[in-house]
Amino acid sequence: MTLKTITKIASLCFCFLLSISVSGQKFGFVNTQELIQSLPEVKEANSNIEAYQTQLQKKGQEMLQSFQTKYQDLERKQAQGEISPVQLETEAQKLKEEETKILEFEQTSQQKIMEKSETLLSPIRDKIQNAIDAVAAENGFDYIFDYSTGFILYGDESADVGNLVKAKLGM
Repeated sequence: MTLKTITKIASLCFCFLLSISVSGQKFGFVNTQELIQSLPEVKEANSNIEAYQTQLQKKGQEMLQSFQTKYQDLERKQAQGEISPVQLETEAQKLKEEETKILEFEQTSQQKIMEKSETLLSPIRDKIQNAIDAVAAENGFDYIFDYSTGFILYGDESADVGNLVKAKLGM
């Protein structure tokens, strides 16, 4: 026997064994994006995240406006000769520190928004996953695929477990 013949036989055996093992399994799919969009908790969480983001943006704008006012005032004092070079240097250093604080605030704000989002949305994702797990266990599914990710090339509509998951979520 040649190597090609042995490879062909091994491939056929593998395909045969795979088809036997897959034939007894039950598959289902669900569109998690549709579930997420239809949950009232998600809408409430997104609203809270947006309000928090707006609050942080407002504070950042206030900090920036204060900085700009102080900077313009310092420029005016310098132009009119109302400030000594030593005072100018001191005030410029204070403005540099304030600018650094504004930049740090912007960076930490993004991090805080991500943390808030994770805090509010993680329990919802867990709730959906628990409902999917329960539907799979109750209905004997071996695998349930997420239709929204685009990894299914074909899906029989009768395998869509979205309504069962919605029922489990009380929707």
